[in-house]
Amino acid sequence: MPRKVITGFSNPTVKFVRSLREKKHRREARRFLVEGLRLLTDAREGGRLPEMLLMAQGRDEHPLLAELERAVEAAGGEVIELPVDLLAKVTGKDNPQAVAGVFAEWDTRLARIDRKAAPIWLVAQAMRDPGNLGTMLRTADAVGAGGLILLDDCVDPFSVEAVRASMGGIFTVALAQARWAEFEAWLRQGADGAGGQLVAASLREAQPYRGAPYAAPCFVMVGNESQGLPEAYEMACDLRVTMPMKGRADSLNAAVAAAVLAYEVLAAVER
Repeated sequence: MPRKVITGFSNPTVKFVRSLREKKHRREARRFLVEGLRLLTDAREGGRLPEMLLMAQGRDEHPLLAELERAVEAAGGEVIELPVDLLAKVTGKDNPQAVAGVFAEWDTRLARIDRKAAPIWLVAQAMRDPGNLGTMLRTADAVGAGGLILLDDCVDPFSVEAVRASMGGIFTVALAQARWAEFEAWLRQGADGAGGQLVAASLREAQPYRGAPYAAPCFVMVGNESQGLPEAYEMACDLRVTMPMKGRADSLNAAVAAAVLAYEVLAAVER
């Protein structure tokens, strides 16, 4: 299949791809933009291919890019070449990488999660920073978590910034989105009303995080970067733990706290 060549900024395809930098248009199209060969290769290896592959003219040839192009064409996707300056306008970067892709968003309903698939899961409530969300995806991948569940009004996980910060985690980690009421009801499903242990980093009636009685499947929850978890959410947890702060800082970054706690939980449930 011959590559399509686009040279004008007024081209409808260019305008569409460029619009995906904005949340409103991503939601309408259910599509998102990914830049860079590494992320696109991670996606391919994770079983996801872009519907549209955009490649800069005059780029250096690379075997991984050739494999990606063949895979996209075999799947019926579209391969497009465009000048570097036009790719820069599409991605919004002065020095764009040589390749970008447009992906269809996938189903992130909570009902798709199988809590028995892993002993540990990460949960973020009202997380607003795409860098923190990306870090949590990377942490989930690192500890072998079943996935990351986003509660309430979190930053868009399919934003360019969050995808980049995930370093490929968006393609390797199961992702779900829900409101608190839906999540709590889902978590408590089962004959005994306890489908999983909910653990939060907290100062309310908390015990030291080291040696706490963690149990699989364990859902490690952190809250908003500036406000933390609502009190009602914390009190609904099965276990509240605290980490010692030996310096002048009174708290850890939310994503860092999740990582520290996740490794402690992992050590406990693997014993």
